[in-house]
Amino acid sequence: MINIQHIHHSFTIGKKGRENEIKVLKDVSLTVEKGEIACVVGRSGSGKSTLLNLISGYIAPTKGKIVIDGTDVTAFSEKEWAMFRLENFGFIFQSFQLIPSLTTFENIELPLTLKGIRPAERKQKVNEMLQRVGLENHAGHYPNELSGGQQQRVSIARALILNPSIILADEPTGSLDSETEQEILQFIKQLNRERGITFIIITHDDEVASIASKKFHLADGVLKKGDETLEV
Repeated sequence: MINIQHIHHSFTIGKKGRENEIKVLKDVSLTVEKGEIACVVGRSGSGKSTLLNLISGYIAPTKGKIVIDGTDVTAFSEKEWAMFRLENFGFIFQSFQLIPSLTTFENIELPLTLKGIRPAERKQKVNEMLQRVGLENHAGHYPNELSGGQQQRVSIARALILNPSIILADEPTGSLDSETEQEILQFIKQLNRERGITFIIITHDDEVASIASKKFHLADGVLKKGDETLEV
């Protein structure tokens, strides 16, 4: 499903003629199969978010190749990436990333609107999704009227609404208490089991990583699997 081949990523700082190259990822290779829950674990600054941004096409690698579901996306244009994301990815964020001026219904509906789905079909799909995530009684509520767990369920519903094959999650329980964290983790496992969705989760939390079928460790831009360094 996702094949990362010898990815490097760096950026430069400083004035022209005195630039300093900062290497963030160093020869990273990994494979995630369809239907797996893969967790990338590492401390702050290890390169986790950079790796997720590369997989989702928000930044381009300095070197290397990215193949997703058989498609080489390495050299995609911004327009190609925007379409590819809409067709293949759902996103879950630590800070929920809900639009405060939109209701629960409207936040979940937004990807359907962006894709040009007709209003009647949007209404049906959103109502079905509200029931799926247990928020049918909160359709008219705004984000500030919901608990943290409810807001994350809205975020998950929005990620699911276009039926993506891959969900990328950035510290999905980082803003939640331990009880709500367990609730969300169980929900992710259920979605993976019932729908076969591939999850890539970045986290520094061992509790979150415990649900993974495959676990990777990032340290100083080098990817490890268990105790085995995957650096070539």
